[in-house]
Amino acid sequence: MAKPGVLEADPTVTAKAMELKKELQRLVKSIVEDENHYGIEAIDTTMETLSLLRELKLSKRSTTTSSSSSSSLSLTVRHKTGLNCPEEFKCPLSKQLMRDPVIVASGQTYERTFIQKWLKAGNRTCPRTQQVLSHTVLTPNNLIREMIEKCCGTQGLEFSNHVHYINEEAVIEPDHGHFLSLLEKVSSSALSEQKAAAKELRILTKKMPSFRVFFGEFSDAVPKVLKPICGSHSLGNVHPDLQEDVITTLLNISIHDNNKKLVAETPLVIPLLMRALRSGTIATRSNAAAALFTLSALDSNKELIGKSGALKPLVDLLEEGHPLAMKDVASAIFTLCVLQENKARAVKDGTVKVIVKKIVDRVYVDELLAILALLSSHQKAIQDMGELGAVPSLLSLIRETTCERNKENCIAILQTICLHDRTRLKEIKEEENRHKTISELAQNGTSRAKRKAAGILERLNRVVNITHTA
Repeated sequence: MAKPGVLEADPTVTAKAMELKKELQRLVKSIVEDENHYGIEAIDTTMETLSLLRELKLSKRSTTTSSSSSSSLSLTVRHKTGLNCPEEFKCPLSKQLMRDPVIVASGQTYERTFIQKWLKAGNRTCPRTQQVLSHTVLTPNNLIREMIEKCCGTQGLEFSNHVHYINEEAVIEPDHGHFLSLLEKVSSSALSEQKAAAKELRILTKKMPSFRVFFGEFSDAVPKVLKPICGSHSLGNVHPDLQEDVITTLLNISIHDNNKKLVAETPLVIPLLMRALRSGTIATRSNAAAALFTLSALDSNKELIGKSGALKPLVDLLEEGHPLAMKDVASAIFTLCVLQENKARAVKDGTVKVIVKKIVDRVYVDELLAILALLSSHQKAIQDMGELGAVPSLLSLIRETTCERNKENCIAILQTICLHDRTRLKEIKEEENRHKTISELAQNGTSRAKRKAAGILERLNRVVNITHTA
């Protein structure tokens, strides 16, 4: 006798399947009976409902998980077919009504499950604004959730007060034996075994969150996966494919929040990443920077990485300016410099000089301006900016750019320079007399840019009045 499937074995799932079938029947009937006026949206909804029914049939999860998932899918169909709501209530990623809205570091709101997938895929920017995220903490947006619940209530739709989560990191097909076997092979003395195992670990830790979880369950797992590249003084002596696979595996492991502290505090990790920044292939160096960025989501790791001297090789790689590495390096430096102690280290390591030169050359301006604005709270950074000719470059950038955030960062930096380096006031005043850049921004900029610009103009006028009085 054939083994019963999930639908036959679980009455809860069967009921949900019947609900989807009824919805599908209603949709098909409306399309068939309305010969001329049915819309594309109705067809799309019908296809999605059919797809959900197929997913439910193929599901191999446990009864509880299947029930929660089916409930969520059914709710999604009801939202798409029967609810009119403001666009602000829909997740920018899924385009569906949010059930568990959360706020990211940029201030934007997303559905928790979709933004978690975005972050777990290694993305480190806000999907809507493209702003580099200073951290990956997700804060519940209770106000939006209450408004969505009220909107549903006024239209006669039920909005559950309990959000059911599907643990995507649960080990659906656990294979500890295979995992341990790969660890033994990657730490063996045979190069062919090392390469094959490292390649497979890289793929598995990228595609299967469960394999990232394994690394937290075995205390010797991280040291073992690093063993093939720990013996050489330079990664240049290691096979390039092997070094890239090991460093990328380390990056993948670090994406899992529960692994961040474990990975960073493993004695070999940060020194190895620093070596990879200096002497690996460009792909290896870029992924080493990405790993440092991911690990620095924890404040304790920011301090540990900063004390280890990792900012210097990051700044050196930033100065090289390789297009494949710039985004990851800039993200890592920005996140590390959120910690005040690391700002001093970054300034000492020549970060301001490198960034000002890149901005003058109009290279990777958005991210580098954000770092420069962050560093402008440090007195030595302000001094360096003045000496390196940052003032005319920032003013010309305000005139050239159409990006409001870049204008805000430029004027914020200039205001800090005005407040703490009076020797630059004459230079700014002369530029303002020629181009009226700050006056223009004070009238037509964002509210934040207007405030900063007005503050500069007020200070310039005060200095002029004092000079005349004297």
